[in-house]
Amino acid sequence: MTRIPLDAWARDGRTFQHRGHAIFTREAGPEDADALVLIHGFPTASWDWEALWPELARRFHVFALDMIGFGLSAKPKDYAYSILDQADLFEAFLRSRDVRSYHVLAHDYGDTVTQELLARQQEPGDRPRMLSAAFLNGGLFPETHRPVLIQRLLLSPLGPLIASLTRRTALARNLRGIFGPDTPPDETLIDGFWSLLTTHDGPAVMPRLIRYIIERRQWRARWVGAMQNARIPLKLIAGTADPISGAHMIARYRTLVPQPDVTVLERIGHYPQVEAPAAVLAAYLAFREARHSAPASAHSPPPRDPAGT
Repeated sequence: MTRIPLDAWARDGRTFQHRGHAIFTREAGPEDADALVLIHGFPTASWDWEALWPELARRFHVFALDMIGFGLSAKPKDYAYSILDQADLFEAFLRSRDVRSYHVLAHDYGDTVTQELLARQQEPGDRPRMLSAAFLNGGLFPETHRPVLIQRLLLSPLGPLIASLTRRTALARNLRGIFGPDTPPDETLIDGFWSLLTTHDGPAVMPRLIRYIIERRQWRARWVGAMQNARIPLKLIAGTADPISGAHMIARYRTLVPQPDVTVLERIGHYPQVEAPAAVLAAYLAFREARHSAPASAHSPPPRDPAGT
């Protein structure tokens, strides 16, 4: 699929203000098409979606943000970063664009933001209405999340030191370790990810951002429960070769989520939308086509959750 260079991606963006900070956004597609929100992962940014962007924008009105602390957005050093605040950011942005209803395609950290948005759908309040959610590889269940060494170090008291010592070579090594065996990241991709990570002194805020791992444990019942009690279609598209959230996470999803709709990508790693964009696109479009005219139905009662808290 056609690649969009990072400089072109940045050039076509806009800015949205969140709590006084500039947030990078992108938008494309027919005005009368369904709204589709793409939510990126850690530690990268909305450019993760560039390979899918042209085809998705032909069919949907697509929105993407670099969340606060990521990519081309502001990275304030004294900010209280949290999944809850990132969900606030998306709701505020959608209201600013007068989006009344929307679909989500999310990855990694973005999966967790989507879980919070989904939980809010099940509570009273006037907010944009989520119509479906599709997840790529991510820590949907804290008990199956296996953080790599750099993530564990960033979360430790050594976090600020580790962040200050982070170099492109370390990023490249870590990316190669989480991509699939047949789909390693190329140098252009690594350069782009490194540029996005280091913009606005990004490494300095990584120890604050990484606390989402603690939040996942803290809010597990709420976020897993949001999927189990969802009354909208859910989809998982995931690579099995991901050491962080691969085959073991897929198995957990099938155990805990009612009527699981899963597409398995063999030998694909942590970034399916980068490693196998055509397969992700096909799986997502099939999901949307199958659900296009079917009303959201009540799920069967959630299965017993032996690891619940």
